[in-house]
Amino acid sequence: MKTQNQIASFLAMTAENKKIILFDGVCNLCNGAVQFIIKHDKKDIFRFVALQSDLGKAICDYIGVDQTKIDSIILYNPGVAYYYKSSAVLEIGKDLGGVYSFFSAFKILPENLRNYIYDYIAKNRYKWYGKKESCMIPTPELKAKFL
Repeated sequence: MKTQNQIASFLAMTAENKKIILFDGVCNLCNGAVQFIIKHDKKDIFRFVALQSDLGKAICDYIGVDQTKIDSIILYNPGVAYYYKSSAVLEIGKDLGGVYSFFSAFKILPENLRNYIYDYIAKNRYKWYGKKESCMIPTPELKAKFL
């Protein structure tokens, strides 16, 4: 396992000025969301890491997120903040801009209510959308988007 300094150095070198989305690499819904974000990330803001990967686990340790207690997408803005569950989704929408920035309007709803809805979908995502046997392998064109 990498040390905290190694993680910080790695992120500084490979994801400078990028926001990192940690996602469930075996979830079909999550993989679809990643593909959607890549397609609409016109400003090249995001980089992606599967939560199940060694780097995903190391980043979670680095930012203090206990993976055994969280079943969520995580948006990590290195050196600034991290968001998870509905807050991550709303922040991603804001960063994508355009019509997706209107999702920020849902911030008027209490976070507990937003996360209740998020958790309901997360709990049923494998049943509704299926699950892969392993994390997706990015195509050569998309490889630069993944850490």
